[in-house]
Amino acid sequence: MKNKSRSFFVFCTLVLFFCAGPVFSQSDRLRNGLRLYGEGKWKEAAAELRRVIAEAPGIAERGEALYWIALAELSDGGYEASLRDMDELARIDPGNPRAKELPYHRGRALYYMRRYDDAVILLKAYADQTPSDTPENMARKSSAYYWIGECLFSLGRLDEAADIFSLVMNRYPQSAKYEAAAYRAALIDQKKIETQLLAIIKWSHEESLKTIEEYQRRERSYDQAIVAYQKRIAEMLKDTRLADLEDANTASGRRLSEAEARIRSLETALEEAQALIRSFQILTSRNNTSPLTNEQMIRILILKSNALELRNEIRGARRNSE
Repeated sequence: MKNKSRSFFVFCTLVLFFCAGPVFSQSDRLRNGLRLYGEGKWKEAAAELRRVIAEAPGIAERGEALYWIALAELSDGGYEASLRDMDELARIDPGNPRAKELPYHRGRALYYMRRYDDAVILLKAYADQTPSDTPENMARKSSAYYWIGECLFSLGRLDEAADIFSLVMNRYPQSAKYEAAAYRAALIDQKKIETQLLAIIKWSHEESLKTIEEYQRRERSYDQAIVAYQKRIAEMLKDTRLADLEDANTASGRRLSEAEARIRSLETALEEAQALIRSFQILTSRNNTSPLTNEQMIRILILKSNALELRNEIRGARRNSE
């Protein structure tokens, strides 16, 4: 698109140059240089036009050659050299009719050198100074506005660039820059949509991260709470087991004490029974001539039976206490 617009501008310039009549005395070498320029042979054109400067007798012809050399260098990417030759043209021939076009070309050179702010200043001044009285001037203004839009676009000032491109389309619909401006305007709209989508994606991603972080934080809190509860339950179970053990020990001690008291009581009863048996045996041995009465025999048997039961009960109580 840029090459097409550039070729159109070159074609228009050449038509104006040749149709305007012999403004300057043009040698065959100058014509050949312009032909090479029109064919896009920038280096060859610049070399041929420099020969014109070396051979030209007058300032006007040298200024004309310098103008086209500067444009050839600009088209070939020699932006600094192009600016130097523009400055040289303004120095040696400030009244040259081509000099009024130099701010536009300087602005383009600065754009390609990425000096966008400086380019905007030059192009804006050029557009403001150029009247809209003829189609040629309107074409110049539309081109200047288009390159202002390109500078703003490169600076990332998309809203301002969109306004400039809309100005070119609405105010200069016949401009050679109309299609390029429309393309840039559509591209800006697309970029705005992409920016909005990226903002939404970024927001969604950030929200997802926040959700994940919140979930992980809560998960850690839950884990810590579970650990604390488990520890507390373990302590409670430990306390319960200790209490149960103490209760069991107390109960066992109580039962042991009761068993021991029971054993002592039974042993006392057994000793008493055995003492009575011995007493009857002593009486029997002393009165062996007199037989025991039935009551005495029954009494002795009962005492022996009770003593045996007490002995068995004492043994059982001891086993239980153990």
